[in-house]
Amino acid sequence: MGVSRALLLLLCLGACVGAGAAESAPLPDKVRAASEEWADYTQADGQGMGWDILRAVFEPEGIKLEIRSVPYTRSIGLVQRGEVDVQVGAYRDESEGVLYPKWHYDVDHIYALGLASKPTPTLATIGNYRLVWMRGYEYNNYLPNIRRFNEIHRSVGILPMLIHERADFYIDASMEIEEVLAKAEDPKQFKLSPLINLPLYLGFANNENGRTLRALFDRRMEVLVKGGQLKPIFEHWKQPYPFDEHGKPPKP
Repeated sequence: MGVSRALLLLLCLGACVGAGAAESAPLPDKVRAASEEWADYTQADGQGMGWDILRAVFEPEGIKLEIRSVPYTRSIGLVQRGEVDVQVGAYRDESEGVLYPKWHYDVDHIYALGLASKPTPTLATIGNYRLVWMRGYEYNNYLPNIRRFNEIHRSVGILPMLIHERADFYIDASMEIEEVLAKAEDPKQFKLSPLINLPLYLGFANNENGRTLRALFDRRMEVLVKGGQLKPIFEHWKQPYPFDEHGKPPKP
């Protein structure tokens, strides 16, 4: 009995030492983040609301933000292979082999862009139409009853597709649609219809560095949201604040 108790005590001490070592593991000195280049959000020059949010999360902890601008699908591959620590602008659990935190950091307001002469689509009816969106966004996983859609590589042909009725609606977040619509000769020819709001997450690499950064991200977001410290960033970029006044994290 004495030997068993001694062995149990040693095992407990070993577990406590291991836990303490994990808690005291040093944080990395940088976070490598990959994102598609979105105007005023994740620009290649380091400007934009998305980058400002990441800096607010990580830099007070001594972690420098390093950015990499790549197409969206490539950002997924980079984080899956551990070549970067973070993928920006993900939807929760959308990619295999990627770790997602509890907290989102923003919300995508998803709209349908179509001719003003078309019926106004809703979330219940959007599946009745021919849709188009950018490759890799996979809105068919988030919109109900989608049957006919095409994925495109470049946004330059979107308005002609709608004008010549090769598609009924283009689906994207409001910021991207506004950028497309800004190039229209006659913007009144088109209309925007709101569909759904989708929380945006960081996708972390499935390795020790990624797990450490994910845990830090959740801790920091809880502090920043409950303290209202992110609101000035959203106000500066004239974007809606995605957290309620109580600062509750999203449900898993």
